[in-house]
Amino acid sequence: MSKPKPARYRTTNWSAYNAALRKRGSLLIWLDKEMVWHAPHEGRPGRPPVFSNAAIQFCLSIKVLFKLPLRQTAGLVASLLRLAGLDWPVPDYSTLSRRQKTLKVQIPYRRAGGPLNLLVDSTGIKFLGDGEWQARKHGVQGRRQWRKVHLAMDTATSDIRAVEFTPSRDGDSPVLPDLLDQIPEDEDIGTVTADGAYDTRRCHGAINARGGTAIIPIRKNGRPWKDDCPAARARNETLRATRHYGRAFWKRWTGYHARSRVEARMRCLKAFGERIAARDPDRQTAEIHIRVALINRFNALGTAEIVRVA
Repeated sequence: MSKPKPARYRTTNWSAYNAALRKRGSLLIWLDKEMVWHAPHEGRPGRPPVFSNAAIQFCLSIKVLFKLPLRQTAGLVASLLRLAGLDWPVPDYSTLSRRQKTLKVQIPYRRAGGPLNLLVDSTGIKFLGDGEWQARKHGVQGRRQWRKVHLAMDTATSDIRAVEFTPSRDGDSPVLPDLLDQIPEDEDIGTVTADGAYDTRRCHGAINARGGTAIIPIRKNGRPWKDDCPAARARNETLRATRHYGRAFWKRWTGYHARSRVEARMRCLKAFGERIAARDPDRQTAEIHIRVALINRFNALGTAEIVRVA
């Protein structure tokens, strides 16, 4: 039996996508001359901050984007401000380190018309331990530590709409309700697509409570649930459809394979570095959020529109 021919795809907006890729390498594309650089006086006792949260986030974004230490980040930011003709002071490395711990990163995103369809997945990212080559050649010298990044991506815009950063011991399914809580209440949720690890009552209940439809494959040893709530009834319908038509047909019918797009977004997240530089959990969270903000900014500049031709 001969193998089927592989599918062929074509990029329909290559000219615009090529221009967007060139913009990503522009230094001044990340600098907004209209941003509030100095922190407003809040009237609280104590020494007020000199730099605004937007200024700190801009500096840390440059750090993550170009994989620089804090001191070199301050030098690059000073050069960018001079190129832009701005006479703004630059925060030193100690200020950046201190403010990173309490920074609330603003993640830009775009909203498309209609209900929001989410793709959910998680991955591990290392922050301490030997590299892969050293561990293979000399063995693991010390304890390697990881943390988990949970993402929820919008299928229409490819923007990351929700992110959670948890210890490696935490599972995937308990985090899904927290991801959905990050979506504004006035925004309708259409579907939530995730793998079999999210086939739990808590996940189905959280999705149903937001008025969404769960596209989650049943576990291999899954059994019908007690028919005591709408979420259980919807899950049992999925189980019956899977048993009658087969898992492969159910996945094609529901569009489950679109979940590979959020897996590709995980690779984009790790393109900024296979490990995170910070050691403090709060600083690590800020670093991951800045990576997500950069990814959404890349998407806003332009993405490829690909269609299947054969």
